[in-house]
Amino acid sequence: MSGALKRDEWETVRLGDVATYVSDRIDASLLDTHNYVSVENLLADRRGIKDSENVPQTGRFIQYVSGDVLIGNIRPYLKKIWLAIHEGGTNGDVLVIRPNNSKNLSSEYLYHSLASDVFFNYAMQNAKGAKMPRGDKKLIMKYSFPLPPLDVQRRIAETLDKVTELITLRKTQLKKLDELVKARFVEMFGDKGCPEDTLLNLCNIIDYRGKTPEKVECGLPFITAKNVRMHQMNLEPREYISKETYDKVMVRGFPKEGDVVFTTEAPLGNVCRIPHFDTEFYIGQRIVTLQTEKLEPIYLEYALSSDDFKMKYMGKSSGSTVTGIRVRLLEQLTIHVPPMDLQNQFAAFVEQTDKSKVIIQQSLDTLETLKKSLMQEYFGQ
Repeated sequence: MSGALKRDEWETVRLGDVATYVSDRIDASLLDTHNYVSVENLLADRRGIKDSENVPQTGRFIQYVSGDVLIGNIRPYLKKIWLAIHEGGTNGDVLVIRPNNSKNLSSEYLYHSLASDVFFNYAMQNAKGAKMPRGDKKLIMKYSFPLPPLDVQRRIAETLDKVTELITLRKTQLKKLDELVKARFVEMFGDKGCPEDTLLNLCNIIDYRGKTPEKVECGLPFITAKNVRMHQMNLEPREYISKETYDKVMVRGFPKEGDVVFTTEAPLGNVCRIPHFDTEFYIGQRIVTLQTEKLEPIYLEYALSSDDFKMKYMGKSSGSTVTGIRVRLLEQLTIHVPPMDLQNQFAAFVEQTDKSKVIIQQSLDTLETLKKSLMQEYFGQ
């Protein structure tokens, strides 16, 4: 930074010196699904709010106005925060914070300060309770953060708003492409009267149940259900096993690039294809791989993620706390088997869409890295 943007020239203040908790009240008769905010309809990871499903009918509630910062005070690690753009009401589980003087502290800058990982880490470190930690309101007001001149605050907020807007746009683009592929699948294969067959007849299903192998700091990738998202394998969190362990435990079958994986528990029903790995890799518990020469793997992937197939496996699932399905039951479930030329057409469409998604994802990754860097530069301690 240069000039007025030099952080070492900024004042450091405590939250309680420049802002306060709002105590104004609003009657329940003035609240609706749009303007009533509770912890339940504050979205995690700084994603704002959604309409409330449970609006109180009687009583008086904390009133917020446009420019107030609302923070979910239960389980602060969820990072539930919203900069109000209209008037409404909330309950005691949501903190409503307002600048004391708009000529000294802008609402937008206050929001970004409190949306930082530094703040949420501070709130968690001082939270009370183990199962349902709650932020300590008194200590939250002792949180300190840098306070540059007002014009710099506005420039910082504008910069972060622009980056956040672009991040949201990229995520929306990715979501629309996913919806496009799902719609094309339904268009090509829904209600077409294609014959059905069981997964057991169509695929070689490899179940990797067994003792969890010992993990090491560096070695061959160890893929668990935590790494499998819908149509995506994310290597975070990264875990590894040694080559010696791999040679001992890989006795049930060898997964390979392009195989379809299906999570059988925690979570149930996430599906993706195995991407390219530069080394051998190990598939852990709660995952099966499906290898097939009778189906186009991309078609198989989307057939397993379809609403029709979900209804089938949910009907066979079990478990009171963690929902799962036994492999022997999964094998008996059926999917449609359309002509191979249609499967290939669909696969070509998905591959083309995936190319667009890669470009958008790269842009998203760059923007998120930029935002983290800026947040560290402005608010890091």
